[in-house]
Amino acid sequence: VIEDDAYRGLSHLSTLILTGNPIQSLALGAFSGLSSLQKLVAVETNLASLEDFPIGHLKTLKELNVAHNLIHSFQFPEYFSNLPNLEHLDLSNNKIQNIYHEDLKVLHHMPLLNLSLDLSLNPLDFIEPGTFKEIKLNELTLRSNFNSTHVMKICIQGLAGLKINRLVLGEFKNERTLKSFDRSVLEGLCNLTFEQFRIAYFSEFPRGDTGLFNCLVNVSVISLLSLDLHSLEALPKDGRWQHLELINCHFKQFPTLKLNSLKKFVFIDNKGTSTFTDLELPNLQFLDLKRNRLSFTGCCSHTNFGTIKLKHLDLSFNDVITMNSNFLGLEQLEHLDFQHSSLKQVNDFSVFLSLRNLRYLDISYTNTRVVFHGIFVGLVSLQTLKMAGNSFQNNLLPDIFTELTNLIILDLSKCQLEQVSQMAFHSLPRLRVLNMSHNKLLSLDTLPYKPLHSLQILDCSFNRIMESKEQELQHLPRSLALLNLTQNDFACVCEHQSFLQWVKDQRQLLVGAEQMMCTQPLDMQDMPVLSFRNATCQMNKMIVSVSVLTILLVSVAVVLVYKFYFHLMLLAGCKKYGRGESTYDAFVIYSSQDEDWVRNELVKNLEEGVPPFQLCLHYRDFIPGVAIAANIIQEGFHKSRKVIVVVSPHFIQSRWCIFEYEIAQTWQFLSSRAGIIFIVLQKLEKSLLRQKVELYRLLNRNTYLEWEDSVLGRHIFWRRLRKALLDGKPWRPEGTADADSRQQEATDST
Repeated sequence: VIEDDAYRGLSHLSTLILTGNPIQSLALGAFSGLSSLQKLVAVETNLASLEDFPIGHLKTLKELNVAHNLIHSFQFPEYFSNLPNLEHLDLSNNKIQNIYHEDLKVLHHMPLLNLSLDLSLNPLDFIEPGTFKEIKLNELTLRSNFNSTHVMKICIQGLAGLKINRLVLGEFKNERTLKSFDRSVLEGLCNLTFEQFRIAYFSEFPRGDTGLFNCLVNVSVISLLSLDLHSLEALPKDGRWQHLELINCHFKQFPTLKLNSLKKFVFIDNKGTSTFTDLELPNLQFLDLKRNRLSFTGCCSHTNFGTIKLKHLDLSFNDVITMNSNFLGLEQLEHLDFQHSSLKQVNDFSVFLSLRNLRYLDISYTNTRVVFHGIFVGLVSLQTLKMAGNSFQNNLLPDIFTELTNLIILDLSKCQLEQVSQMAFHSLPRLRVLNMSHNKLLSLDTLPYKPLHSLQILDCSFNRIMESKEQELQHLPRSLALLNLTQNDFACVCEHQSFLQWVKDQRQLLVGAEQMMCTQPLDMQDMPVLSFRNATCQMNKMIVSVSVLTILLVSVAVVLVYKFYFHLMLLAGCKKYGRGESTYDAFVIYSSQDEDWVRNELVKNLEEGVPPFQLCLHYRDFIPGVAIAANIIQEGFHKSRKVIVVVSPHFIQSRWCIFEYEIAQTWQFLSSRAGIIFIVLQKLEKSLLRQKVELYRLLNRNTYLEWEDSVLGRHIFWRRLRKALLDGKPWRPEGTADADSRQQEATDST
């Protein structure tokens, strides 16, 4: 249930996701207050109709997703006219079967709406002809909607008159229902106006039917995904296609294309092909041939692709590519990717000599062993070079980047490098990111990096670096912001003391400094480099022994002073106050849980009785602003003749009470007084009392008072307690008889 004003106050909320809530009731004002909402997701919420969905006031809404619900009608409610910014409506996986002209009445009055509509996985049976006439949509998706090609044909014909930017037809990989497919299914597309077309996952696709795509002649972008196409004989030769995608279409051989209008060709994951065949695409600018296992016997020049306008070429994840041309006629190339393909003859000459406009080059994991120092000659505009997973002659990085003065990113990881030439990077003043990780470098020789005045990130992780000499560390570029030295073989020994200290001083520069571990010596193995102490390299064994002994003695002294601090305070107080006159007759030790009894019984009967006794109580007599422990000793013990200990289960479980009791024992010993009076307020279980061994022994050896809440018990209790308190109280003969009579009267009244 979502009630009125449920989201009041969320005027800045842009996204609301209600997926999976079994909504039974939506109030008319359920979404009021969401004045900035742009995305509303109500997937699997038991929604049965758009008519009852109270969103007509959400004028900022751009995306509405009501997929996986129980909607049967495709009728657009009137409130859609109040949603001028709606761009995406997902009605997939509902129960819509029929679409009628009346259903889209609202859309006919919204000609400027740039709406993308997804009706996939609805069991469509019929679309009334003319329903979509003159309607403009950005995108319409119909996938896994039809249970037969006949129904699909009828529904496509019902789309006649629709003006759309992108149309998507087909099925899903795991939701296939059509067992056959013929050319007549797509004939209805001739009555639509659209720019882009995508069709996916039709298993029994007709082969060799030259009229299959006749209605797609005027489409500019066409994408064929996971079709059993095998060849391109069905493609029209006079189309105006500018962008063609053929992905996982089970081609038996590389297609021979001759399309004058084509600017972008994507041919991916077609594992059935093996050998590249020359193309004739004079206006081609973008060519993506990755993941096809293709082999090239001669690469690369304009004759291979039939164009001199190519700017993007991706031949990654293929088979053997033999380089026998230096890209003659392909001087406009800006992006070139060979990664995970096997390059041959790349060291025979300056392969990339003509590519003066190239910005991006990836030859990672191409089984290239760099021998020829002029391999990158000509790449004067290159900004990114990735060559990870290759190797160099003698495992030495030579000076091969002479002309790459504009290089910004360089990846040399996993190249088995053991050494770097002092001049390797001298011509790379603009380099910002350098990856030297996963090599076999034994030391951090920073001299080669000195000319890299713009370097910001240097990754030397996963090498075998043990140390770096102090004078070499000065050569790191001042612009460096991040240096990664993790996963190396650091030797945490005194010989490398300056380097280890440098690591500590440069924590902000080093990435994951805490994860830098020692591998030598054995006693430091797997210990953090930061844990190494330089002091250990400067002290002899005698100094260490004396220091350890001194520290041990001082520690023991500190512990003893700390442990007996309050006892020492008590001893000092006894000497200071001596046996002078006491301010209080008794200091009361009790648990705060027993405070009611102390206030209502103990204080009332002793301080208001005859003779009156003056008690020291922490809540009343302790001085504010003084530490509790100091108050206990100075105000409680030093100024009192006796101590009353009120023993109860709460007392035994209180740390402060036990602390006061232990100090009381010391006080009794130092003052040589029999001054502790125990009052057992409640009967105690022996198991609980035995937790405090000293207290248990004292109660067994000494007489104590036990509180009994009866007339006789109270009389005996107060008489015994007053007698104990009178012991040692200064004697005042005047008014003694009068005091005795008042005491008797007070006892009788009690």
